[in-house]
Amino acid sequence: MTRDPQALRALAHPLRWKLIDVLEREGSATATRCAELLGESVASCAYHLGILAKYGYIEADPARAGREKPWRITERQQRLGGEELDLEGQLASEAAVDAFLEHEFGRIRRRVRQRDLQPPDWRQAGSVLGSTMWITAAELQEIRQQLLDLATRYADRDDDASRRPQGARHVRLFAATTVAALGSDAETAEPGEGRE
Repeated sequence: MTRDPQALRALAHPLRWKLIDVLEREGSATATRCAELLGESVASCAYHLGILAKYGYIEADPARAGREKPWRITERQQRLGGEELDLEGQLASEAAVDAFLEHEFGRIRRRVRQRDLQPPDWRQAGSVLGSTMWITAAELQEIRQQLLDLATRYADRDDDASRRPQGARHVRLFAATTVAALGSDAETAEPGEGRE
């Protein structure tokens, strides 16, 4: 988990999450390539890539030489929690999580809107799922671990394209486990489910 509030604040900008997405998908990319894909200026992409590099989220890719510096992700998993941080760290954590969620929800909305453009097998494979239940903290921990296991099951394919089966596409799994505040209306509401 990132302990430095300034490093957490570096993730509180929407363009930086988009840049992280590009680098994850492309393996490595220059500011020019990022600008092409995101419809941003090269100067803006270069600046924000520099901030991500300053705090260790990305690094120059030594495997790709050229006039322009290519960047790559240093770690695919970002830990944004504010547990055990002081107030400044907790506020930085909240800002980073808010930016991440806005980015993630935007991506989900775009993909759901484009769902009808997908071939039938891909339309049927994708879903949006929500479920509310009464469980213990230990059971929630178990669910969290199961989701983490699912999310990382095919991680070896990220950096090694030869491991990707024919027909594989870039798919995003997003999951959240949240707990209602004690005494809130959600604590007394009826359990419900919704899915697309």
